[in-house]
Amino acid sequence: MPRDVHILSAASSLPGAAVDNAALAGRFGMDALWEQWVDVFIGTRSRHLALDLASGTVTSTLAELASDAGGKALAAAGVAPAEVDAVVLATATPDKLMPATVNVVADRLGIDQVRSFQLQSGCSGAVQALDVARHILLAGDARTVLVLGGDVVARFWDVHRDLRAAAPQELVNYVLFGDAAGAAVLSAGPGPGSATVRTLFTRLVGLGREPGAVLEWYAPADRDTDRPAATEDYKAIERHVPEMTGEVLRELLERTGWKDGDVDLLLPPQLSGRMTRLITERLGLPEAREVSCVDEAGNCGNAIVFLQLEQALPLLAGGRRAAGVSIESSKWIKAGFALEGDGGDAA
Repeated sequence: MPRDVHILSAASSLPGAAVDNAALAGRFGMDALWEQWVDVFIGTRSRHLALDLASGTVTSTLAELASDAGGKALAAAGVAPAEVDAVVLATATPDKLMPATVNVVADRLGIDQVRSFQLQSGCSGAVQALDVARHILLAGDARTVLVLGGDVVARFWDVHRDLRAAAPQELVNYVLFGDAAGAAVLSAGPGPGSATVRTLFTRLVGLGREPGAVLEWYAPADRDTDRPAATEDYKAIERHVPEMTGEVLRELLERTGWKDGDVDLLLPPQLSGRMTRLITERLGLPEAREVSCVDEAGNCGNAIVFLQLEQALPLLAGGRRAAGVSIESSKWIKAGFALEGDGGDAA
């Protein structure tokens, strides 16, 4: 059985052109002061949306984005679809309840006769999917696993709505999130530019905690409900996520035996630009290079970790080390991973 698991490649897929805060303000009837509030207090400048902001028409499905990202990751790893032994997808927003989006993606990529798994989760679902893939590989009966993560949150929006009367917990969803998908190829053996997973864990810590985020699903019986489709308890997230991130980082260092100065790259949670900066400062790793994408891509849910890995992998050559943290706030999950480059010259 293999003793190590390696990430051979990572890739992403972002729908359409970036949508800035001015475009959002204009679409939803908000004024320039609201746009400035988003810039200062949220700190996310733009995001990509899988729908046309003017009409509300969906322009990209999750399956389309995940297939694009998965194809790019396989090509970068030099892996053919026939060489994939399992496919794992994490998402909070599958295209349909059935068929599972992971199986649609596998079909689009020409992958068949393999194990497939779809995990329903928020942001940390990406790390949960990596964890499932890692255990499949460590079991010794698979060589290569394609791991996917993504979300299309904008299809829950009503683009014709005037948001000036919206409650804060609903309004914040329109500025925090973006749409995207990402992918990584995991293997029992190293490859050019790969990194070894030194440790990885996910842990539910939601006992007795109220959900920090809610995404509704409506059936015909309740399609006319007045419950908002998505809500976010941003105050609770601001209160808990920084503390939980610090706890995850300390556990990663204990598991690996690394010191603070051994971490070359830090992949922090990507809730918003402002929150990411505050969390990074609080962690106190001044020597570590931050790998973030939320300022330009928004919070892409289950795609975020893969967008970060896409940036980080080329920087890990030469044995450099990375620590990544993801916090899921819907029912509170802590997740973390530590990577070490497999060799070669650093980028």
